[in-house]
Order: sequence, then C-alpha cells, then structure tokens
Amino acid sequence: MTTAPAIMATGLRKSYGDNVVLDGVDLEVAEGTIFSLLGPNGAGKTTMVQILSTLIGADGGEVRVAGHDLAREPDAVRAAIGVTGQYSAVDKLLTGEENLLLMADLHHLRRAEGRRRAAELLERFDLTDAAGKTAATYSGGMQRRLDLAMTLVGDPRIIYLDEPTTGLDPRSRRTMWQIIRDLVAGGVTIFLTTQYLEEADELADRIALLDHGRFIAEGTADELKRLIPGGHIRLRFADAEGLRSATRTLGEASPDEEGLALRVPSDGSVRSIRTLLTRLDDQSIEVEEMSVHTPDLDDVFLTLTGQPEKEPVR
Repeated sequence: MTTAPAIMATGLRKSYGDNVVLDGVDLEVAEGTIFSLLGPNGAGKTTMVQILSTLIGADGGEVRVAGHDLAREPDAVRAAIGVTGQYSAVDKLLTGEENLLLMADLHHLRRAEGRRRAAELLERFDLTDAAGKTAATYSGGMQRRLDLAMTLVGDPRIIYLDEPTTGLDPRSRRTMWQIIRDLVAGGVTIFLTTQYLEEADELADRIALLDHGRFIAEGTADELKRLIPGGHIRLRFADAEGLRSATRTLGEASPDEEGLALRVPSDGSVRSIRTLLTRLDDQSIEVEEMSVHTPDLDDVFLTLTGQPEKEPVR
C-alpha cells in the first residue's frame, strides 16, 4: 500500500507586488523523512514555510499537508503540524516549565495531562534541572531546545524547522541534530530550512535549491554533489612504474610524479569506482592508496544559485 506524501504542492505561487517569490513550485515530501530547503537570502524559503503552515495564503496552486487541503481545511492542517521559526517563541519572563504549560493550555490539554506532557518534554530535552528557572537565564542552545519542546506539546506529525540552529555553537548544533533524528525515527516528518549546508548534508533525505522563485535542483545530497564538476579519485602507487602504467591505462588523468599519485576525474559513484578498479586489475596494476573527492554542498550552492534563470536540474 502506497503512503500519501506528508506534504504535496503543485504550482505554488506567491508574489508581493511585482516581486515574484514563488513561481509555480512543485513539492513532494515523503512521510517520516527530512526534507531540506536551501537558497540564498530572500529566495522565499520562509515564505514557503509560512504558506505551508497556514500563516499566509498562496496566490495560486494546490497544497495538501497531512492529507488535508490547505485552502479548504486549514484547521485540520494546523492540528497536524508544529512550527519552530528562526526566532524563538520562548517567553523569557516565564520558566521553562511555565512555557510548556502555557502551550498545553493553548492546545486545550487537561491540567494533569499538561503537567505530565511538560515533565516528559523537560526530561526528553535535558531541561529538568532548569525547569524552574526563567528562560532568560538559559543559554542559546537551551532556549532552542525549549522552543522545539514547546512545538512538540501538540504531538505534531509534521514539523517545520526554519533555521533552527542559527547562532548555536557546534556542540549545541549537534545536540539539536540528534533530537531531529530521534523525532524522525519516531515517524515525524521534518521540513527544514537552513543556512548551514553541512546541516542539510548531515540530516536531509532530500534537498531542494530554491532560486528565482523555482526549484533549480532537487535530489539527495550525493545526487546534487554529482551535478558539479571537479570530483575525482586520487590513486597513489608504490613506485613510478605503477604510476606510469596507470596513466597509460586510464588516459584522462593528471599524474603527480613527485607524489606517485594520479588524479582521475570521477563523479564518485560506486559504479565509476568499480569500473576504474576493474580496468587497473585487468592490467595487474597495484594501487597502494585510494581516496574519493567529491564537491560539497557549498560548491553546489555557489555554482547553481545566483545565476540567470535556467531549467531546473533533477
């Protein structure tokens, strides 16, 4: 039995005057996955999150979230989602526990259920010891964890995370990554926007690049990296004869005679590596060391975004 997508959009459009922010975007996010949206500042990432979370209306297109039509059933969509925005929704004058109890009240939970849920989330996010302290005394990482905990009070099936780790130190960022992975392992779908390309590379099952109001590329991190030239395999040999033999056999390669190494253009795929090694093995050429170098998401981002409008790459 095929599971319906958690989020599906067709022809999504949004403009502000003459400024076209979203220009007929098609989107599909599978349940229980992490989908990451990347793009330059002002590309429309936050606008898309606001539309998908019913905060603003689209000018055109059809959207279904958690099986509900966004335009016709906004209340059902809101009941299925949670949103953690760029800026913390935490009330810094309240304690951590009070922030969670406030959210429980907004979700109309009974008092006992609200307290149970708050205690559970405080423990889950390692905030129990700070539960009675005002959020103003929390570190940036603690405030972001509390913000996400508040989102979870309503037990959403889909969570929009709009740049959730902005400003966090590397340790706090990795703590948040593990929390996100645990949520997905429990069946939650994550729609993530981020400026940290390492974050998308680390977490996302699929990534889309938004520019000029359209998706200009979409795929897994590895698929996107293979779109960019510069990938290669570096082979090192025990002696100069091995290097010369490999150079003759492989043809399009750049030898480094001093380092006894050969740089062979490659997309880094398993198939290309297997083919390369088979060609060497057929000639009985021994390789002492091999390493694969592929472009990273920074290369993908810098190469594909900010260019004149062109047909999307998939």
